[in-house]
Amino acid sequence: MFTSPHALKVTADHLKRNAYLYVRQSTLKQVMENTESTKRQYDLRQRGLALGWPTEQIIVIDNDQGQSGSQAVDREGFQRLVAEVGLGKAGIVMGLEVSRLARNSMDWHRLLELCAMSHTLILDEDGIYDPTHYNDRLLLGLKGTLSEAELHVLRARLRGGVINKAKRGELKMGLPIGFVYTSADKVVRDPDSQVQKSLFLFFQLFRQMGSSCAVVKAFREKQLLFPKRPRTGADRGELVWGELTQSCVLRLLHNPRYAGMFAFGRTRTTQINGRYNSIKVPKEEWAILIPDVHEFYITREEYEQNIQRLTENHQAFCTDRPKSPPREGPSLLQGVVLCGKCGKRMTVRYHTQKGDLIPDYVCQRAEIERGGEKPCQVIRGGLIDKSIGNLLIEMVTPMAIEVALAVQQEVEEHYASVQHIYQQRVEAARYEADLSRRRYRSVDPDNRLVASTLEAEWNEKLKCLEQAQTEYQEQQNTKKSVLNDKQKQDVLTLTQNFEGLWNAPETPHRERKRIIRLLIEDITLHQDKEISLQIRFKGGTVKTVILPRPKGAPEYFTTSPHIISEIDRLLDEKTEAQIATIFNEEGLLTPRGSTFTPVSIQRIRTTYNLKSRYDRLREKGWLTRQEFCKSLPLHFDTISRWQRQKKLPSEMIISEVVDERGFRLYPPLDNMNIEKLKKMKGTHACRKTSPQPSQQGAI
Repeated sequence: MFTSPHALKVTADHLKRNAYLYVRQSTLKQVMENTESTKRQYDLRQRGLALGWPTEQIIVIDNDQGQSGSQAVDREGFQRLVAEVGLGKAGIVMGLEVSRLARNSMDWHRLLELCAMSHTLILDEDGIYDPTHYNDRLLLGLKGTLSEAELHVLRARLRGGVINKAKRGELKMGLPIGFVYTSADKVVRDPDSQVQKSLFLFFQLFRQMGSSCAVVKAFREKQLLFPKRPRTGADRGELVWGELTQSCVLRLLHNPRYAGMFAFGRTRTTQINGRYNSIKVPKEEWAILIPDVHEFYITREEYEQNIQRLTENHQAFCTDRPKSPPREGPSLLQGVVLCGKCGKRMTVRYHTQKGDLIPDYVCQRAEIERGGEKPCQVIRGGLIDKSIGNLLIEMVTPMAIEVALAVQQEVEEHYASVQHIYQQRVEAARYEADLSRRRYRSVDPDNRLVASTLEAEWNEKLKCLEQAQTEYQEQQNTKKSVLNDKQKQDVLTLTQNFEGLWNAPETPHRERKRIIRLLIEDITLHQDKEISLQIRFKGGTVKTVILPRPKGAPEYFTTSPHIISEIDRLLDEKTEAQIATIFNEEGLLTPRGSTFTPVSIQRIRTTYNLKSRYDRLREKGWLTRQEFCKSLPLHFDTISRWQRQKKLPSEMIISEVVDERGFRLYPPLDNMNIEKLKKMKGTHACRKTSPQPSQQGAI
């Protein structure tokens, strides 16, 4: 009796264990439509019965229907099968073909390794294999490789058809809000006028504000809703209205569809452990980008400008934050200031001075990264902003603009000549390539020596042509826009009233910042004994401005040396009240901006250790009341009475000085004056004792 060689591989040990039949279809559509394949897989149970396994030992695993075999993740049935084989419970594993078990080499070879370790057989439609045998394992490995290659070929065919259609811009893809497909699969604007107006308003607001957050805030303040078409959920594909979010703003601004461009390959999808991960691809690496394919909401140039703005704005988490969008604060140089010590971009802080916000430019990157470290530089920005404004008013004049326009015209003429040279180079390279092509095609094909030489020459000429075209295209991309006559006249008209526009109270800070960004690339600040400003304009011009270093808080409230010297000089002759009156008449102010008072003069004198008027007069020999009366000797009331009655001779007039504490001081008298005063005392005493004639008559 003849015995099949396949049956000889089945031993009693195999029959003691279970037989596992694995059934799988890749998609639910295949399960519903490819019923014959499913039936063939279930029919393998009969093969198991024929080999000697009883019905109760044949276990069917079919809970992976509709699951792809490219990964083992999310395939519970396959994972159960691998576990049973690893535990030694499986005598044979049955599947219609290798692709039903796995289309991934890693999963397939892992199953083979476990089957070899547990002496488990593998059965497919072609026969029975023992993984412990070299030939069988080699054949199974080749079948697994071919199964994986087959999946790759299928995907490549589908991908090729998709790319071929995308190259023509005809690939039907999901459209962003604002676009719809016609019955002929042509992309047009949404016929809903409200949707179109919302999108036009959206791009207009971003054009004015330059910030995604500002656009969201503007929609919210105006209580405007934005259209959406959900791709999932109950409202899938329907037009709904809701609040505008920042993520939606970024999606709209990055989508080239709104500029009428068809783009393919903007994302790259990878599969890790059965999960798909989508990665954004830089624009330079997009597979296909076709301009002017359908209607648009913004021009291609505006789309590029929007991307540039977002690039300058979005890097809040980078180590060196680039230019941020212009905001409402009074700091004119916000986002364009660089530190002259470390080269990092400086941020803005504000402090209040007399009710006004004054900017401070701070280099705090080291403080943020290393924690607690002092800022690299902290520079007050009030004087800096004022000097930049004056510099722009000085430079933005009609004459300067005319010169700039003339220079631009020269540059355009020079550029045109350079373009012509590059174009001629391309034409010459194309002629050489065509000549080499004709020479190659005219040669006898049997003359291989000559043909190979001409073919190599033709390839070299084609490389030269490609290089010339690349250089010409790069030169084309650097082309700058040319102003027409009307635009030039508008620019000249604006410059005539630039000073009034800049200084007008109605001009918001945001617009002043936008003007600065149009003219200035960046400004480098360095503070030492003075503040140095390196201003780099858009055209490449660099201008240096030196400003005095602003006073610090102690210096700001410090009395100037001139005031101190004047007080020191006037104290020789004037009281503190008189000095305050003199300063106020001259219009001088204290460091805090107020008028002088005797108290403020006294405070300054005490702070700077100036001698008081009392001490100065005492050093000159002036006497107190007691000392003065003792030197005569006369009673003080007598001297006071003579002064009031003006009985003292003019050369003997005695003046008294009242200092800040109310003390009276008298100048010293020489010996001659003292003797005269003594004689006057005797004379007045005699007159007082002798009776007057009128009195005698009365008696």
